[in-house]
Amino acid sequence: MSLLSKIEWTDATWNPVRGCTKISPGCKHCYAERFAERFRGVPGHPFELGFDLRLVPHKLGEPLRWSEPRMIFVNSMSDLFHDQVPASYISRVATTMQLANWHTYQVLTKRSERLRDMLSGPLLEVAGEPHVWWGVSVEDRTYGIPRIADLQAAPAAVRFLSVEPLLEDVGELPLEGISWVIVGGESGPGARRMQEDWVLSIREQCEAAGVAFFFKQWGGVRKKVTGRMLRGRTHDAIPHRVKNPTLPTLLRLQHALAIENYDLVQLAR
Repeated sequence: MSLLSKIEWTDATWNPVRGCTKISPGCKHCYAERFAERFRGVPGHPFELGFDLRLVPHKLGEPLRWSEPRMIFVNSMSDLFHDQVPASYISRVATTMQLANWHTYQVLTKRSERLRDMLSGPLLEVAGEPHVWWGVSVEDRTYGIPRIADLQAAPAAVRFLSVEPLLEDVGELPLEGISWVIVGGESGPGARRMQEDWVLSIREQCEAAGVAFFFKQWGGVRKKVTGRMLRGRTHDAIPHRVKNPTLPTLLRLQHALAIENYDLVQLAR
């Protein structure tokens, strides 16, 4: 769950929080829950507690230890803006992203209202950092589309949509201020089918609006078989990535230790 990732649109994952709870239809067949629950009760395993939500303080400074620039998906196994994650802990995560600015961070949430409120408040400084990309999940019209307005209301430098799993025709997407759209079908046991015309509609809207379009997968029970070709080709567009110098090794390690060294009880208050 760290330096290397099989997710097509990122290089690495970083999970200073583990576990989550379901809030919408897009969560029904959660891949992260399925993975985590396989290890419930295994002593010493990172997911010994299954998919129960918990903070992982020793992971807070991890990106500072990675010297090579990476695209980092933040909390692939959780949701940073879950209501059980203290605001002060989220701020610690943001501090790491500010300090380790040679990486590009992709922060994705279904808790769009909290994202909007925190980016407009305690996270205002990091909201405008071009190396931190803020996104919301959009699986359908009822739950997914309203999240876009919350994201657009946040003062973010780079905003993106993860339209995955795409469960229905979402119609016309509000794309003002959106830099990137990822589209993908659900995968794994019980995967719900995605139709080609839904995907093509989104691609056409992105092309008309000048928004980078990334097609991740068709999904299904055997996603490797269905692949990720759309009308004969792949779509791998991403926004421009800024390039910042890596901090010296000693300074990186000092920052990492400082961020991880705190009283968790005090932080949760």
